[in-house]
Amino acid sequence: MTTARIAIKAPTRNAPTRPAVKPATRKANTATVQEGTATPTVGEFAELYNQYFAKVFAYVYGRVQDREVSLDIVSDVFEKALVKVKSLRSRDSFGSWLFTIARNEVSSHWRKEKPAQKAAREAAIEKELHSQPKSPEDLLVHKERLAALATLVGGLPKREQEIIALKFDAELTNREIASVLSTSEVNVRVTIFRALRKLRDRMKNVGDNLG
Repeated sequence: MTTARIAIKAPTRNAPTRPAVKPATRKANTATVQEGTATPTVGEFAELYNQYFAKVFAYVYGRVQDREVSLDIVSDVFEKALVKVKSLRSRDSFGSWLFTIARNEVSSHWRKEKPAQKAAREAAIEKELHSQPKSPEDLLVHKERLAALATLVGGLPKREQEIIALKFDAELTNREIASVLSTSEVNVRVTIFRALRKLRDRMKNVGDNLG
């Protein structure tokens, strides 16, 4: 569903500049890992950072909708990943392990967010959605649809929002999402199907109103 992905990903014009990987400050992180272990070396971790940064940012931005706050959260995610990387049991599970950390960091952010700050941020998001220049009618309708879709995604149950963000923002596979959420691939697939069906039906009503 292309429109859902466009609506919940970070705007291209606000694409972040990837921060440089911070140099390791702990001796344990500077040692070369013996072959056959699950723990990446510092050089390998830097490669993983470059590989996953954009996806982690897209996921966090999709959940937070604030560029600077998202960058701070992503920085914390990779810092914690670097510190905890020795707990990684398999390099193949790095992606799902990393997004588990990201999910926890986003949850922590919202727990600390004060109601007034949250309301102000939501108002700013709403203003941004409607502050685009009004040109041709078809462009206006398109932007209204995107704004409506963003609102509809926000109206889904929290679990469905989470899975939609992991699927379309982070671009994880159903298996990876299942690992992050400690559930089954079948459950993920069914949840995505139900969520997209809700969005499709509700967007149809929006289209009828706009038309």
